[in-house]
Amino acid sequence: MATDSTSRFSGFTQATALFRWGENSLAGLTLLLMAGLPVAEIAFRVLFNTGIPASSTYVQNLTLWVGFSGAVLAARDDGHLTFFLGRDLFPQGTHSYWVALIAMVSTAVAASLSWAALEFVRADMQSPVVIAGWLPTWAVEAILPASFAVIAVRFAMKPETGTGLARWFALLGIPLAAGIGFLMPGDSPELLWASLFVLFFAAVLGTPIFIILGGVTLLLFRMEGTTAAAIPVETYRLVVSPSIPAIPLFTLAGYVLAEGGASRRLVRVFRAWFGWLPGGLAVVVTMLCAFLTTFTGASGVTILAVGGLLLPVLIESGYRKSFSIGLLTSSGSVGLLFPPSLAVILYGVMAHVSILDLFKAGILPGLLLVTSVCLLGIREAWSKTGPRVPFAMGEGMTALWEAKWELMTPVLVLGSLFGGYGTLIETAAITAVYTMVVEVLIHRELNIRRDFPAVLIKCLTLIGGVFAILGVAMGLANYLVDAEVPMSAAHWFQTHIESKFVFLLALNLFLILVGCLLDIFSAITIVVPLIQPISQVFGIDPLHLGMIFLLNMQLGYLTPPVGLDLFFASYRFGAPLAQVFRYTFPFFVAMLIVLLLVTYVPWLSLAFM
Repeated sequence: MATDSTSRFSGFTQATALFRWGENSLAGLTLLLMAGLPVAEIAFRVLFNTGIPASSTYVQNLTLWVGFSGAVLAARDDGHLTFFLGRDLFPQGTHSYWVALIAMVSTAVAASLSWAALEFVRADMQSPVVIAGWLPTWAVEAILPASFAVIAVRFAMKPETGTGLARWFALLGIPLAAGIGFLMPGDSPELLWASLFVLFFAAVLGTPIFIILGGVTLLLFRMEGTTAAAIPVETYRLVVSPSIPAIPLFTLAGYVLAEGGASRRLVRVFRAWFGWLPGGLAVVVTMLCAFLTTFTGASGVTILAVGGLLLPVLIESGYRKSFSIGLLTSSGSVGLLFPPSLAVILYGVMAHVSILDLFKAGILPGLLLVTSVCLLGIREAWSKTGPRVPFAMGEGMTALWEAKWELMTPVLVLGSLFGGYGTLIETAAITAVYTMVVEVLIHRELNIRRDFPAVLIKCLTLIGGVFAILGVAMGLANYLVDAEVPMSAAHWFQTHIESKFVFLLALNLFLILVGCLLDIFSAITIVVPLIQPISQVFGIDPLHLGMIFLLNMQLGYLTPPVGLDLFFASYRFGAPLAQVFRYTFPFFVAMLIVLLLVTYVPWLSLAFM
């Protein structure tokens, strides 16, 4: 009997490992195919004067598979973004029960989203539309119900829930979803408020953000009597839009650079050329983090990738530990406005504003943001006791030569985007392939068998966490627009506020509050359609509004309770969250001053238009 039990356990372990390998391979190959197709299209166009038919359409639809296969990996590896970890506030003995509650709510919402997506796919199967003349759209859309179903199972079977009562409680999520979907009356306010309270409590405990937003959206659609299939419809519409594929491609480039030793070479360059200045090392850190942030989307990857490398360097050079942690945490989002920032791309898509114009609008505000952090570093340097790095031309030229391939990356991006040599997606694909060639083949920092697959999985986990949020947030934004919430808000502001100055102040207060409560991706998706009609009433230029919005969201990275960079820094540096916020507060104030300047001096955003 023991042998049979051991054999069954061994078979289950092997099956689990095989499934894990299969989902890793599917997601990784899909991302590589997505990066390779535009590059192959350009090569065919140049060499043979012909392209790959419908390659851009394939890339747009591959984005859906990359995003939601990544969402499955994020559910497996605990990679989905959360609001809090409030369950840590409760007695340790109750921990498993709070975990079970989170699992039950997450399972219920994910199962409901899977059913809604299945309805969407079945409807498209009735009157199939084909992609590129042969591929039915429902075959592409099928990743939505499949991924949400796997995510639901993953939440229900989380190892943390154990094997006893807590596990059965978590599994109740699936019949709970069916009961609410089929048995409960849709027009019951009591059901709505009770469910919203449960979702709020689950959010405090640490339930993933996409689950909370998805649950709220499902409830609102049910109360209105609208089919929940509207959520996956909006998800598909957003994800396959022409500019969105640039987000996973630039994220891939950022991860390859961060994991491939680029940060070490760039530190050497910046230190050799700027380390002799007062505060030179702080300037070096800010510039390096701004460079990496443009590719990683201020997602905290910069802090995780270079924090451990740079913190000892700063402390050894005489900077206080508190200042060093504050600088590294604040610099994790300081490059948010520079190309190819993922947040700027998403804002352009949601606001229907030219992405290139947004990047131009971000030049002066972005430089002000970087300068404000550098000035604090220079001020700190006057009191530090450590020696400065003497300038040596030989070391400077050697460092430049060693990092020449990485230094060419922003030149490649800017030249392609602003020189008109490639579209946004083509530029993103070329950048991703270029960084892979540099780090895998030229520098050989990433072994293609041992290291590179792990980089792909890390990248896909982040992409999946973002796209899960974007998908459900788009459904919520669609509900708010259909309910005419933006127009009602615009009318209220027009009636009660006459001064543009007062409106801009109120807008900043509102957006800072939004930044405290929502991550930047869901905030862009939900809030931008709300504030655009209001800003038009007061004659605010769309590009100026974009800078105000993004700078507020940048502050959100450093604001409790949802400031992602605070969480990443707390994890990376082993400091309590409140302590990290105290260290970053001077930088927060400096960035707030920049925000007010950009808000009330529109020229700073429109100088290059």
